[in-house]
Amino acid sequence: MRLGTPRLELRPPDDGELAALADVAAGGLHRPGERPFLTPWTHLPPRERALFVMQQHWLSRGQWRPEAWSLGLGVFHAGQPIGMVSLRGHDFPILREVRSSSWLGLEFHGQGFGTEARAALLHLAFAELGAVAALSEVFQDNAASQGVSRRLGYRPDGLSRDVLDGQPVVSDRLRLTREDWECNRSTPVTITGLEPCRQFFFPTSG
Repeated sequence: MRLGTPRLELRPPDDGELAALADVAAGGLHRPGERPFLTPWTHLPPRERALFVMQQHWLSRGQWRPEAWSLGLGVFHAGQPIGMVSLRGHDFPILREVRSSSWLGLEFHGQGFGTEARAALLHLAFAELGAVAALSEVFQDNAASQGVSRRLGYRPDGLSRDVLDGQPVVSDRLRLTREDWECNRSTPVTITGLEPCRQFFFPTSG
């Protein structure tokens, strides 16, 4: 399965591409002092950070069930690996809600790639899989992720509190409904190879 936008291609990476994506992560994902994720994997040493990317991808693939899945896709620009995104569903056939997450190599920040990549995930979720809502949680000081969500039409949906480095941290919960997605989508997206994959998103009888 491949998702295409004007500048990007999103696809499940093979092992060689996954290693290249892990090298991107090893090269750095954010400026010093920033903490964009609750799990502190981006602060691991470069080699361990790369290994984390590979292990998490393999783990998600191995644990896939229609009732609980995480679709990890490499993000490629002009054939070059620049980051990864994931689309997750829990009890998706019943709830029809998805969550997404992403990371890009630091050198690829500030160029609109994050918005374009998430727009592709949302097209897959709403237009092809029949989602009714996309959910996100983002730290209140993560201006880049907050900006992506606003541009795509997410609305405030409350707050959540977690513990980070022994201290409470507050995240904004955000929700994008199908109706708001319809009103705000502007990125053309093409998807190929989805039909053979549908069985992995919806349980079959018999």
